[in-house]
Amino acid sequence: MMRRDSSKRITLTESGSNTLQQLELFALLNLGLVQSLVSGALSPGEALEQFYHADNCLFVKKYLHNRTANAIMSHGVQLPDLFDVLPAEEAQREFYHELETIRTLCLQLLVKQRSLMATVPTAN
Repeated sequence: MMRRDSSKRITLTESGSNTLQQLELFALLNLGLVQSLVSGALSPGEALEQFYHADNCLFVKKYLHNRTANAIMSHGVQLPDLFDVLPAEEAQREFYHELETIRTLCLQLLVKQRSLMATVPTAN
């Protein structure tokens, strides 16, 4: 049985704040993950183990209630599988396509969340 190092694991349940802020943090965090995956600093398996794991998928579904966030997690979860089921060249091409999809979804989420946050009155 593989032992997970929980110090390397990011759990969204610890993000606190309100849902709008959580979604913004979620999008920004994913943009960093995408960049780390593109640069090779993080492997697809490491991304799955450290962020796109079941606890975070459940949190997104249960607490964030956001289709775009669910789609981002769905794309992230499948990244390692691409290299298991596709020939290397096709897997690499699909990997970059999936990362671009995640990036685009994150930017859409950020734009939407920022516009929503601008309409929410702040407490003085």
